[in-house]
Amino acid sequence: MSDMRPKLLIVEDDPGLQRQLRWAYEEYQLFIAGDREEAIEMLREQAPDVVTLDLGLPPDPDGTSEGFATLAEILRIKPDTKVIVASGHGARESALHAISGGAYDFYQKPVDIDELGLIVRRAFHVHALEKENARLAETAPEGGRVLGRLITAAPEMMKVARTIERVAGADVSVLLLGASGTGKELLAQGLHDASPRREGAFVAINCAAIPETLLEAELFGHEKGAFTGAIKTTPGKIELAQGGTLFLDEVGDIPLALQVKLLRFLQERVIERIGGRQPISVDTRIVCATHQNLEEMIAAGSFREDLYYRLAEIVVRIPALRERPGDPALLARHFLNRFAKDMNPQVKGLAPDALAALDGWGWPGNVRELENRMKRAVIMADGKHVTAADLDLDGDRAEGGDAVNLKAVREMADRRAIRRAIARTDGNISGAAKVLGISRPTLYDLLKQYRMQN
Repeated sequence: MSDMRPKLLIVEDDPGLQRQLRWAYEEYQLFIAGDREEAIEMLREQAPDVVTLDLGLPPDPDGTSEGFATLAEILRIKPDTKVIVASGHGARESALHAISGGAYDFYQKPVDIDELGLIVRRAFHVHALEKENARLAETAPEGGRVLGRLITAAPEMMKVARTIERVAGADVSVLLLGASGTGKELLAQGLHDASPRREGAFVAINCAAIPETLLEAELFGHEKGAFTGAIKTTPGKIELAQGGTLFLDEVGDIPLALQVKLLRFLQERVIERIGGRQPISVDTRIVCATHQNLEEMIAAGSFREDLYYRLAEIVVRIPALRERPGDPALLARHFLNRFAKDMNPQVKGLAPDALAALDGWGWPGNVRELENRMKRAVIMADGKHVTAADLDLDGDRAEGGDAVNLKAVREMADRRAIRRAIARTDGNISGAAKVLGISRPTLYDLLKQYRMQN
């Protein structure tokens, strides 16, 4: 009779700890390796869903280089593996490096068997959920949805989504960088929904939309009588997000004086309401976003460097819509279906010239601009299909429309052609190269030259 227990691989070179773990995890099929070679051999033979990995492996037992090399090889061979990394070497730095390298979770030594067991069980549970989601996705209607809400088919955004999913389970602050309209709040919501805090509240606040004089009260709350008009005690957004996630949009607009108070919260996890003297402990995860260059603001003295490093434990850069091949058309169809239902039911799709116009536009306003364009187009459409004229995209203002330098014009034309080819072949580089009439290496060179791939 075959053993139906989940397979767990433990990569640990300490014989005493090996024995301890062996009897502690009887509910799993247990495989133990003492070095990278053994670990990879067992991975190939047994294909375990979860791996616990000690970073201090021979021949570098006092460091982490061999452990990180093992982590990379495991994920290269079997990308869906949930790897739980353990180390006593520079725990904070190792944790961040491990998570950014694709690890599922991090555990600081010395090992507590019970606590590690909880992490292992959670990893198996998450793996099972992902496997089921993948199965359902195969039979689900095409929609291009990732992270539950985000609509994309572009490799660039899929990479962002995978990063969000990987860091969701780690209790670290995340900074989302991207232009206005690229979907930063949607990604923040997706991160919250994928995290262990999903049962808590997701609270969002746009720091640029609130006057400086009111922002402190919005974030930290106030006691009754703290100022004129404070007729009752009111908790702030940080408190309201207790046990959940607080999304600070346009964090670069927080004034310097308030940055100090926010830094104190991030360091000590306590707040004081305006007019209050009693410290309040709050367990809230901070996710923030900005379209500004915070490093330039630090150099100019308008943003605190110490606050930046507290907020930017994990940095995720979001590509502009023009850098996401295939997404303008995919999103346009989504918005058309949404708006046509209530605004113009006769509209059923996009005309070929509309698709060409969508593909050729530079989208300076990103997804927000596309949404507004599609709303207008659906309202103005006379027939069953939205046309280029309905979109009202001025050809003279299209991407590169004002360029007169021949090199710049050539580059813009190349970019448009490459994006269209990649979109038509669903991201297949070999197929795109054939459409363009060039070799695969040449296409890769162009992608690198124009910085169109990460």
